[in-house]
Amino acid sequence: MENHKILVVDDDVRLRELLQRYLAQQGFSVDTLPDARDLDRKLARNRPDLLVLDVMMPGDDGLAVVRRLRAQGEQIPVIMLTARGEDIDRILGLEMGADDYLAKPFNPRELAARIHAVLRRHAQTPVVMAQHDDADEVLGFGRCELHPARRELLRDGQPVALTTAEYAVLLALASHPRRPLTREQLMELALGKGGGESQDRSIDVHISRLRKLIEDGDGAPRYLQTVWGYGYVFVPDGKAREAT
Repeated sequence: MENHKILVVDDDVRLRELLQRYLAQQGFSVDTLPDARDLDRKLARNRPDLLVLDVMMPGDDGLAVVRRLRAQGEQIPVIMLTARGEDIDRILGLEMGADDYLAKPFNPRELAARIHAVLRRHAQTPVVMAQHDDADEVLGFGRCELHPARRELLRDGQPVALTTAEYAVLLALASHPRRPLTREQLMELALGKGGGESQDRSIDVHISRLRKLIEDGDGAPRYLQTVWGYGYVFVPDGKAREAT
């Protein structure tokens, strides 16, 4: 089993020590930081496989950190820890580019499960790709091309930075063109876990971010359309589709 490296960034010393002990017992190699001041140096010198990043920290908070990393093109997986489980923290974290979130207080076993799930999504071909008859198929729509075999989205020939969750959601929809999918189906197909109210909202955030990346922004969405009262549908040719 690969010994994945996890970096925990949190200003709570007791939580850092707890997570370092517990995650090490689960087979991870764990390092910690009290804040983000030395994060760039850590990424350069001893790059972890995943960041566990607290939202509320002195100096740059977790939201600012993940926003900066994504703006730099850094695609390292990030799980954010949110105090009180505020919906706004969760939504902002996903909008900034986090792959998952966990509300404090939490069971360390739940964090370990989230880490395994995010690493699995990041390292492996999404489950939905196995449904492709041709893994080399290029899915073209508008100014974009989705390359499942390369796990890459291009817009005007240039790579588009996506989190692992965003890529998995887009591929799940693109693999079922013109077929409406519920939020629960998207959670299962793309992320391999069941829904729930908070997870439904996370799907909405992923869709919102994807629309900003692939739509032209000159009107109603053409490719990722809402099916009111049901979910979302991918329309590859951009033709209007009446909501049902």
